Amino acid sequence: MDTGYLSSASASKTRSRCPLQEQLLHRRNSSQNLDRFIPNRSAMDMDYAHYMLTEAKKGKENPAVDSPSREAYRKQLAETFNMNRSRILAFKNKPPTPVEAFPNEFSSSVQQAKPAKPRRHIPQTSERTLDAPDLVDDYYLNLLDWGSSNVLSIALGSTVYLWDASDGATSELFTADEDNGPVTSVKWAPDGRHIAVGLNNSDVQLWDTTANRLLRTLRGGHRSRVGALDWNNHILTTGGMDGQIINNDVRVRSPIVDTYQGHHQEVCGLKWSASGQQLASGGNDNLLHIWDRSMASSNSTTQWLHRLEDHTAAVKALAWCPFQGNLLASGGGGGDRSIKFWNTHTGACVNSIDTGSQVCALLWNKNERELLSSHGFTKNQLTLWKYPSMVRVAELTGHTSRVLFMAQSPDGCTVASAAGDETLRFWNVFGTPEVAKPAPKANPEPFAHLNRIR
Repeated sequence: MDTGYLSSASASKTRSRCPLQEQLLHRRNSSQNLDRFIPNRSAMDMDYAHYMLTEAKKGKENPAVDSPSREAYRKQLAETFNMNRSRILAFKNKPPTPVEAFPNEFSSSVQQAKPAKPRRHIPQTSERTLDAPDLVDDYYLNLLDWGSSNVLSIALGSTVYLWDASDGATSELFTADEDNGPVTSVKWAPDGRHIAVGLNNSDVQLWDTTANRLLRTLRGGHRSRVGALDWNNHILTTGGMDGQIINNDVRVRSPIVDTYQGHHQEVCGLKWSASGQQLASGGNDNLLHIWDRSMASSNSTTQWLHRLEDHTAAVKALAWCPFQGNLLASGGGGGDRSIKFWNTHTGACVNSIDTGSQVCALLWNKNERELLSSHGFTKNQLTLWKYPSMVRVAELTGHTSRVLFMAQSPDGCTVASAAGDETLRFWNVFGTPEVAKPAPKANPEPFAHLNRIR
């Protein structure tokens, strides 16, 4: 055995050495390559490394550490890999500071943390504010809509105005007679050219906005004002103060196809699903109904698919989810203040959140899982929610009265809001379109040339 050849003095010297010194001598005498390149921190012998950087220089067996270049290298290495492990753990996601003195091959071995995706900036103020005098301050009406041709329609009193968002041009579509007005609802057809206008006298007019011409007037279906409208291809659905919902096929001479009877007070919200198969209706009777086209009966009166009674105030705000076809969001009035989410296949309420104020309108973000709501007293704000957590992402303030109406631009990014303070505001709340076309600067007062707009 090797111990037989050791003198007692050398054996005593060997026993006096610390274990790390023994490990050092063993490694120095072995053929192990002590390269400074460290590909994996978890494979390091940290105790041995610490000894090499601090204690080994004190022994006679490593005189080379006294070299100035070796000492500088040692300090740089110690600073970079800092033996304080708690500090390394605390900043494990932080990219290490590059060391200029190290060779390129060493620097490249340090993995840089992947930069986080930048958060979307949401402006807290409106991009543009327009004056909108004579806007009727009525929760149950629907006086604002943005068509697929990028033209915004707004009803002010008895007059319907069109504002082209692409060039800022403004025109007056028509003014209703005193006996027929004021205008109680507006809704663009899917083609972005034709528009339906509901009136206070129960009539519904269809206009060709390109030719500025009245095409036809639908009469006799309702007994009082028509405050809610929506299109399903060539079917125009109307909701009135009489509680009736009527489907009108505008291609035929006798347009009434069928009626939905379930509300016993004014219908103030109507929204067809993207598939065109289901219709959601909300009323001043605190009821929310889901109707299915396949359930139309032979006597032209259709029974609801679901009758939902969870809201405790009028249900006007309705919005179908763009990424889940059977998900509907609904908002309640001042006595309810909640946003509820529904599975319209089963009729189950999947979530409900108290917003703290009257919910006037709802819009989904088409690009992100977000929902925008507009409110009344006390803040009169727009609130952006993250779905499904319903965490508040932002609150947009500026209106001084309840924000009754909202409409979304065709690209899904800009939202127009109209409030009882007689202003129309535009918000870049849903981001910037991927392919944005530069739009000419709009007239700061687009309705200035019209006498009815100050």
